[in-house]
Amino acid sequence: MSNAPDSLGYPVAKATEVEYKSPKAASNPIVRGLPLSIGASIIASSSILQNYLWTNAGFDVLRSIPQLRDFSARHDPTVTPIASTAAPQVTSNFANADGLREPPGDIKHRFYSVLDYHKAYLAGTLTPTAVAQSLLPLIRKDVASPTKHSIAFIDTKVELVLKAAEASTLRYKEGKPLGVLDGVPVAVKDEVELSGYRTTLGSVRDYTNKDGLTSSCIEKWIEHGAVVIGKTNMHEIGMDTTNNNPNWGTPRNPYNENYYTGGSSGGSGYCVGKGLIPIAHGVDGGGSVRLPASFCGAFGLKPSHSRVSSYPTGTSSVTVSGPIAANMVDLEVAFRVMAAPDPHGNLNASFPLAYPSQQPRKKILGVYKPWSDRAEESVRLACQRAVDWYITRLGYEVVDINIPYVHEGQTAHAMTILNEQLSDFPDISFLTAPNKLLLSVASKTPATDFVLAQKMRNLLMQHLASLFKTYPDMIIVTPTTPKAGWHIEAEGDLKHGVTDANQTLQNMEYVWLANFCGLPGLTFPVGYAEPKGGEGRVPIGLMGQAVWNNENALIEWGYEGERYIAEALEGGRQIPNDWVDVFALESPSE
Repeated sequence: MSNAPDSLGYPVAKATEVEYKSPKAASNPIVRGLPLSIGASIIASSSILQNYLWTNAGFDVLRSIPQLRDFSARHDPTVTPIASTAAPQVTSNFANADGLREPPGDIKHRFYSVLDYHKAYLAGTLTPTAVAQSLLPLIRKDVASPTKHSIAFIDTKVELVLKAAEASTLRYKEGKPLGVLDGVPVAVKDEVELSGYRTTLGSVRDYTNKDGLTSSCIEKWIEHGAVVIGKTNMHEIGMDTTNNNPNWGTPRNPYNENYYTGGSSGGSGYCVGKGLIPIAHGVDGGGSVRLPASFCGAFGLKPSHSRVSSYPTGTSSVTVSGPIAANMVDLEVAFRVMAAPDPHGNLNASFPLAYPSQQPRKKILGVYKPWSDRAEESVRLACQRAVDWYITRLGYEVVDINIPYVHEGQTAHAMTILNEQLSDFPDISFLTAPNKLLLSVASKTPATDFVLAQKMRNLLMQHLASLFKTYPDMIIVTPTTPKAGWHIEAEGDLKHGVTDANQTLQNMEYVWLANFCGLPGLTFPVGYAEPKGGEGRVPIGLMGQAVWNNENALIEWGYEGERYIAEALEGGRQIPNDWVDVFALESPSE
């Protein structure tokens, strides 16, 4: 864990105590179909309408907070451990399965893990080539009759997939696998670089790095032998939480096709939730790893800011790459490999290796009750049952905490991510109607309000530092999102897109804090809710956030959560009705 004396950029511990106030109901217009297309074009050319919608969205709320005068602006939430004073680290490169924990339950009744793949490859009952050959017909878009799974992908290069799989198969045959990731199929969100692939960010344009590089975090997976089967679908330029994408198609929730996967890493969430792969890459700027993981019944980790390098892909002050995984062991292996220090002058180079800490920790959960209680009943009850289990079964202590300005802080985060994204996309003419509308409104943000948002970031980080000074090992727990998924209200929305800022903000109510303040956050499934429509119950996630760079505590907490699912969750962990059993697939060559 990182304390102030051992870290650069650690916030001053200063509490700001304010009384909680419920926000007024959001009143952003919900627009879909042809009116959305027409309206977006009109608004994009009307400064008057943009200013009206900016004020209507409440972006001017920070002006009324006098405490912000006492804080300077903080534009980067990175807190960097000083490697020379860091606690000794266990040195393992996952060359074998020693020390890794098996997922609970019979392999025939759970999601397959990296350990299952590794053991099958070692035993010769399965090969990486056979797995690749089995998956390719399911995920390819460039065939006469693509399957529904292919919508989760933007592209897959058959030759590259088979080449990597065959090389891995040969290593196993020669008894020289690179480690537990060798031969394991993984996928990469189309927001980072992957040599041989275009980078589109879910848009109609090509943003591929001209040097043909692979982003560092993905290169680490490949160096350990992982087989990348393609680049996954995402919400266009990452700007919403549904993964509704008229450009490339919209993947449907693996548990209920009348629901979205969540976004913006929705293609990655689908692949893991449907059983196609145990690990997928995501990028999280406002819950974009944790929301699809929660919606799709998976595990997701948003690392501390700058903890994982995506070089040469640029990042904003709120974004970081992280894994979506089928089990905790998959999440742990994926994170510890992708978080290896990057030599490209990135801040990540200063971090110590991300291997398990041997230090004991106090078991404390922090709950800000007025905030958590805003979740709808099914979500709130499912999360409370899990928290109660942590208390009665594992001896955790729950402490009541206060976090000031959680609603105003969310507005500050929204203002920040929108304007940082706008700086990357000054020409919005090519975007789909929802994003054209969203960014045209964001463009009316005055510089003074943007600075106020960064002052709010500093206020929140200093308050969090004061909480962690009192409770160094505390994990702040909330539902991952207040609602059980996002129901697809109209099929036409998949063709034209939809803008529903009210529900977008509601979905992001808890996740934004980790992005804005740089904390690590982890989600895992704790229950299932009855759907509004369609067949299949909808997953519910519980989220924990820890002090900067204490991913180790979150990982242990996640393993304990996996125990809760196996031991106490009524009915246990559910698998989608048409879950893909990769181990039972027959490859075309057989």
